[in-house]
Amino acid sequence: MKRTALLHAELSHAIASLGHGDMLVIGDVGLPIPTGPRRIDLALTPGIPAVADVLRVVLSEMQVEHAFIATEAVERSAGAPPAWCTGLPVPPVPITHEEFKRRTAQARVMVRTGECTPYANVILVAGVTF
Repeated sequence: MKRTALLHAELSHAIASLGHGDMLVIGDVGLPIPTGPRRIDLALTPGIPAVADVLRVVLSEMQVEHAFIATEAVERSAGAPPAWCTGLPVPPVPITHEEFKRRTAQARVMVRTGECTPYANVILVAGVTF
């Protein structure tokens, strides 16, 4: 049973369809989207919605087992995870941007935001609630 209501029906359905170990990517406007994953484009204008806003709503619906961010995002944030990672239930694991892009091809869902900050991308791996 859903815990909260998502405003975007396609995103709500995508999260409900995830199985254990499936990946959902939330990305900025510059992250290349491969042809395999389901694409959900939420971008309205530059900066809207922000990755932090989409992440907050997704985390209210999704059980997350692992999270990955690009090492470049950590480097740009003085060696710490970026502020938009604050709500993650697990510490994000930094991986190279090339590895990040490789893993996006294996994702079930990619959510494009209006975020214009470089490397503001996160891969969430679905967990289970028990």
